[in-house]
Amino acid sequence: MHYNTYLALGDSYTIGESVPLHQSFPYQVVQLLRKKGKHFHAPEIVAKTGWTTTELAEHILHTKLNSQYDFVTLLIGVNNQYRGLAIADFKSDFEFLLRKAIYFTGNKPSHVIVLSIPDWGFTPFAAGRDLQTISKQIDSFNSVCSALTTEAGAHYINITDETRTEKNNLQALASDQLHYSGITHLRWAEKVVEIISDISV
Repeated sequence: MHYNTYLALGDSYTIGESVPLHQSFPYQVVQLLRKKGKHFHAPEIVAKTGWTTTELAEHILHTKLNSQYDFVTLLIGVNNQYRGLAIADFKSDFEFLLRKAIYFTGNKPSHVIVLSIPDWGFTPFAAGRDLQTISKQIDSFNSVCSALTTEAGAHYINITDETRTEKNNLQALASDQLHYSGITHLRWAEKVVEIISDISV
């Protein structure tokens, strides 16, 4: 029996900072797929809170990973924006990460799913900051992600708009008031599962 493999690349949003690991979206993706009768190994996660695209890329280059995975998700870029890093550097890094993700699936772009960067400007953590600038910058980073993903033939999921409607919904946020709760991760997971379900055996 073939068990599908799934690699999740990213930062704090991928590991589910401030929620139990099993509530992070990659783990919830696998749980939902198993409930549908799909055979999946536990996800392999290469992500760390605070990572930029450069740090993720460097880590991938120095980590022994499987030569191939059935599915790969990529959610990265918020720390580039947070640190005020150049969008041109982000673009070349993201292009590299996307190419790498596609390579990991045995060059099947349709097995790669990119999630957009959530807007942390709509969290209590951002109080007192220039929220318009944060949103504008996140839109710029996401437009790079979206264009490159579409061009490569991979899937792009917009989770940003939803994070902008959750400003006063404390249930959507983790205890640190910056990251997202298991409930929000579940919604992201459902969007990923919809795509994988159409492909996986």
